[in-house]
Amino acid sequence: MKKLFLLAIAVIGFSISSNAQDIKFGFKGGVNFATLNGDDVNDNLDGRTGYHIGAVAQIGLAEKFALQPELLYSAQGIEDTDIDYLNLPVLVKFKFAKLFSIEAGPQFGFVVNDNVKAGAKPESFDLSGAVGAGVEFGPFFGQLRYNFGFTDVIDNVEAKNSAFQVSVGYYIF
Repeated sequence: MKKLFLLAIAVIGFSISSNAQDIKFGFKGGVNFATLNGDDVNDNLDGRTGYHIGAVAQIGLAEKFALQPELLYSAQGIEDTDIDYLNLPVLVKFKFAKLFSIEAGPQFGFVVNDNVKAGAKPESFDLSGAVGAGVEFGPFFGQLRYNFGFTDVIDNVEAKNSAFQVSVGYYIF
């Protein structure tokens, strides 16, 4: 887990130093429509409508490709089981038609707050995949994204995170 996090930081650092001429930095926020999926999850559970807020960078790798690391506080879980994460998605972005983009990559999540029922313990780390699409208008941008968990959220329970996100943001430079 720590090795993956350090590798992500190293890749980001290398990309920043080698492509410093094409970097954007900004902030974003939006709404999460989150739930849990898995064999141990009741299909009648209500998902949690939460939020996410944080920083985003876009580092040009080539004319149509960029690396997009983010650092987000994200409220996830289900209605009666809130689990909040500090998420670090590291996405590869493909830009087309000057305004539009698609993105995909891993997301590393670290639990920062929870109200899991007594007797259950949330896992401290969550590995997810993320796919999405976006649009940019000058310094403003909007994104739609789906995050799907690879690791179980609660110790000894087969339940993985799933979240649909709608975001808006602004590049400050």
